[in-house]
Amino acid sequence: MTVEEQTSNQPTAFLEAAECLKTLAHPVRLCMVQRLLRGRYTVGELAQHCDVPHNVASEHLRLLQRCGFFTRQREGRQVFYQVSEPCLETIMNCIESRFLT
Repeated sequence: MTVEEQTSNQPTAFLEAAECLKTLAHPVRLCMVQRLLRGRYTVGELAQHCDVPHNVASEHLRLLQRCGFFTRQREGRQVFYQVSEPCLETIMNCIESRFLT
C-alpha cells in the first residue's frame, strides 16, 4: 500500500476507531472488559460482578461484540464471552494506571 493510499484510508479508519472507543467508554463496559481479561464469563456472572441487571449486561456485551472486542461460545445452555481483541489489555492497563491507582 502506498503512502497516498494509507492517507486516504485514515479518515475511515479513524472514524471506525472513534466509534469503538466511544462504545468502550462506559463504566459498565470497562468493568466487563477488566473482568473478561481474566477469563471467560457468562452474562449472569458479568452482570453480578458489574452490579447491573442481566438484560443491561446483555446489551452492553452486544455493543462490545459488535466492535469485535469479544467473542461468544455456547456450551449447552450457557454462553461464555471472552476477549478477542488483544489490544484491550493495553488499553485497560493505561486506564488502570491513570485512574485506578
